[in-house]
Amino acid sequence: MMDRSNAALCANVRHSVKFVRFETDEGGIQVGLTDGRRIMSLAGILKADPGDMIALIEAWNDLHDLIGDLISFDVPMHRARLLPPIARPGKIFGIGLNYLDHASEGGIEAPSEQMWFSMPPTAIGGPFDTIDLPRVSSALDYEVELVVVIGKRCRHVTRERAADAIFGYCVGNDVSVRDWQLKTSQVTLGKIFDGHAPFGPWITPAADFDPANARIACYVNGEERQSSNTRHMIFDPAAQVSLLSQAMTLEPGDILFTGTPSGVGALMEPPDYLKDGDIVRCEIEGLGAIENVVSPEPAALSAAS
Repeated sequence: MMDRSNAALCANVRHSVKFVRFETDEGGIQVGLTDGRRIMSLAGILKADPGDMIALIEAWNDLHDLIGDLISFDVPMHRARLLPPIARPGKIFGIGLNYLDHASEGGIEAPSEQMWFSMPPTAIGGPFDTIDLPRVSSALDYEVELVVVIGKRCRHVTRERAADAIFGYCVGNDVSVRDWQLKTSQVTLGKIFDGHAPFGPWITPAADFDPANARIACYVNGEERQSSNTRHMIFDPAAQVSLLSQAMTLEPGDILFTGTPSGVGALMEPPDYLKDGDIVRCEIEGLGAIENVVSPEPAALSAAS
C-alpha cells in the first residue's frame, strides 16, 4: 500500500504522541498512536472495533496508564494510508466569518454572535483523499481551518471550563461550493458535498497544542493563498464549545471547524476557483498538514431498487 502523503508532510510537528486512524494491507483499518514518522497500533488493546477512534477517545483515560512505557512505533508511515481520524462523527459544525481579516476581505462587519452551520458525516474526507470537483458547479473553493475534537460529554459548560471538554485538534479544509452556498440565505448547501470536509492527519492532544497562537496557512499548487494566526479568531475554541453546549449535548468525537482566515479564492480579483488537478495543502503550526488533489466527481451511485 502506498501512502500518497509522503512522510515529509507529516514530519513538521513536535514529537508528542498523536492519535491516528490508518489502514495497512496486513492489518486493515486500525487506530493507533504516532510520533509523526511511525505508528503503534492499538488494535490489540482497544476492546471495541479496532478502527473506532470515538471508542478510543472514550477509553483513553483508562488506557494511557495501561499502555505506560509499552509504546513501540513499529509501522513505518509509508506503509500506512492515513484515514479521517474519525470516520463518522456524531455531529459536525462549522463557524462562519470567525477571522477578522476574512470578514474584512468580504466587506462584512465582524459578527457579534457566532454563526454556525452543520455538515453531515458524508462530508468527511481523509487527510490525503481526493477532493471531488462537483459536476453541478465549477465554483470550488478552499478554507484552511483548525478543527476541534470533543473528548467529553458536556452541556451548559462555561467558557472557563470548556477547554476541559476538548480532546484534541486537527488540520481541516472546509471545502466550499460557492454558488451553492449563495443559493439561499443559509450557507449549508455549499458546505455539505461528499468528502468536502477533509481533516487530519491525526489528532494532536489538547495538552500539546496552543490554539491561541499557531500559524495557519493554505497553498494551492505551492502558491500561498492563506496565511494567518489562530490568535486572530473572533471567537476562540473555548467560546465556541461553550456556546454550542448551551443548545445541545456535545459528545466524544463531535468535531468543530473553527473558521478560516482571508485569502479564499472566491474573493480574489477575479475569483480563482479550484480546478481539476490542483493540489491543496493546508497546514497549522504544530499540527502538521493535509494535502488533497482536486479530481472530477466520479459517476453517480445507482438509486436503491
